[in-house]
Amino acid sequence: MFESWPALALFLGAALAGLTSGRLRAAVMLAAPLLGAYGVYQMEPGTLVGYQLLGLDLTHVRVDRLAILFGYLFHLAAFIGVVYSLHIRDRLQDVAALAYAGSAVGAVFAGDLLTLFVYWELLAITSAFLVFARRSERSLATGMRYLVMQVGSGVLLLAGAIWYAGAGNGLSFNYIGLDAPGGVLIFLAFGIKSAFPMLHGWLTDAYPEATPTGTVFLSAFTTKVAIYALARGFPGTDLLIAIGTLMACFPIFFAVVENDLRRVLAYSLINQLGFMVVGIGIGTELALNGAVAHAFNDVIFKGLLMMSMGAVLHVTGEMRGSELGGLYKKMPKTTILCMVGAASISAFPLFSGFVSKSMVVTAAVQEGHHLVWLALLFAAAGVFHHAGIKIPFFAFFAHESRYVADAHEPPRNMLIAMTIGALLCAGIGSFPAYLYALLPYDTGYSPYDVSHVLAQLQLLAFSALAFTWLKLAGIYPPELKSVHLDVDWFYRRLFPDTIRSMLSRLAPFDRAFRQWGLSMVSLAQQGLCRHHGSYGVLARAWPTGSMVIWVAVLLGLSLVLYYL
Repeated sequence: MFESWPALALFLGAALAGLTSGRLRAAVMLAAPLLGAYGVYQMEPGTLVGYQLLGLDLTHVRVDRLAILFGYLFHLAAFIGVVYSLHIRDRLQDVAALAYAGSAVGAVFAGDLLTLFVYWELLAITSAFLVFARRSERSLATGMRYLVMQVGSGVLLLAGAIWYAGAGNGLSFNYIGLDAPGGVLIFLAFGIKSAFPMLHGWLTDAYPEATPTGTVFLSAFTTKVAIYALARGFPGTDLLIAIGTLMACFPIFFAVVENDLRRVLAYSLINQLGFMVVGIGIGTELALNGAVAHAFNDVIFKGLLMMSMGAVLHVTGEMRGSELGGLYKKMPKTTILCMVGAASISAFPLFSGFVSKSMVVTAAVQEGHHLVWLALLFAAAGVFHHAGIKIPFFAFFAHESRYVADAHEPPRNMLIAMTIGALLCAGIGSFPAYLYALLPYDTGYSPYDVSHVLAQLQLLAFSALAFTWLKLAGIYPPELKSVHLDVDWFYRRLFPDTIRSMLSRLAPFDRAFRQWGLSMVSLAQQGLCRHHGSYGVLARAWPTGSMVIWVAVLLGLSLVLYYL
């Protein structure tokens, strides 16, 4: 049953989570991703499950190695996220989280663009509730902005799919390319969810405003579904190399000055997505393997970092780096687990990021993209600077914050989920062959050669020295108690201010028009009162005798007209 609909277990779990409570709900939520993963395990590559709708041949399930890898990944992420959130009693979050994961699983197994569109929009709706679930005025506004962008992506996907199919290409979801009819629209739809430059504002805006547990789920699914879609529809597209390089580099500058540590991680997520997009753009077997392997690892180590910051937020209620510090004394386990995530995202040898990021960098060199290679080295050093060092340093070590006295380790389920993530980071980094066996292509790549290990260690060492020197010299950018805007400045500042300015200039005309309208209504009321008021013409009493006379007159006229 699960083989013919891979997302069934998660959707069924979401429905039952809405009907149950307490330990029964927890059991249902833990069982759903495990059953779904078992269903993926039973799938055979090459399987197709299709049906006809209004004369269209649709493929609800298409199984190959790429889909299976993401299927395992999303069930694993859902399980870790459920464990992390067991301490909360929020039916809205529980239902939305499992339905969100189910939408992601359905999307990666979709074999046609119409089925993909359905799951694409379900991703938008279910994920928005994880932002709304914080139940604040700010999260409501953020969630609405997020939903507009996500639904807009779906509209572009649908328009592109209609154009593509109308040109005689059918709805099958395989390689599309920019030259295909509707290809640009579909590319933009994927680009919004991939957080392309100038289209990324929804990510850094919404993710930090979600609940501590909701952010963990958000970091796992939406962008990785988009990476899967790009790998399926646009591999080898040269434009993606330039886009991915820019994505890998520009977030570094914003992350360095950002105060909200979850927002720092949101920028770091865009940075990591850049490596994946570059790999898809290069398009060779090694590059595509590197892109999807890094997507797999990013879900785990970025989830671990989000979980550690969520634990800090759960304990202290604070996420600004300027207000945190010294928590290692009361939260040593969380500190160690956070540092494992920091080592993984920084691509330390023996940690997961090292065995996947290197594949993309090596592919760039092999294909002669030397400037891209230099930019990716800069991006790798930058991510160590802001995610590998800044996150644990300002959260746990920077200075003695006022939260240290009352701080404590988070609930046990949070620690268990973080421990699972940390073990996976170390296990994949130490034994990458298990991950490589799931990749779409067999390339025989080995990450642990002497030159690569030494080069990466040198890169990390000098990046750490740069951070230390900047901090000791007193020229490291201070942690400002403010919100830094980038592209979201347009719709959070420019557009609202422009509208308010226009309304203020139009206010005199508006008042004059309203006064004129009121005067017209008043005149109409006076006219009605003259005829229908208590003293109006039509309200007067008429004598009965006069009425009889008029009836007789009318009857007489009728007789005369009849005989004439």
